[in-house]
Amino acid sequence: MHMVYIIASETTGLWYYGYTTDPSQRLMAHNAGLNKSTCNRGPWKFIFQRSFDTKTAALEFEIYLKKSRNKDYIKRAFGEFFL
Repeated sequence: MHMVYIIASETTGLWYYGYTTDPSQRLMAHNAGLNKSTCNRGPWKFIFQRSFDTKTAALEFEIYLKKSRNKDYIKRAFGEFFL
């Protein structure tokens, strides 16, 4: 399973967009401070998860979300994938 996710910081409200094949392990890594971009900004929780059949499709969608960077648009366009 290839998954694109958004996590939100419970302290700052910041969003982080990412790709993984192991959601549980990835969230644990973010909360343990193992990711430079999310270190010291957590705790983090999943707010969005979308699965893809191929890694290519997932990575293309991740890039699309990162380029959008518009929370309101993402919520409207992809609301069905928010948790």
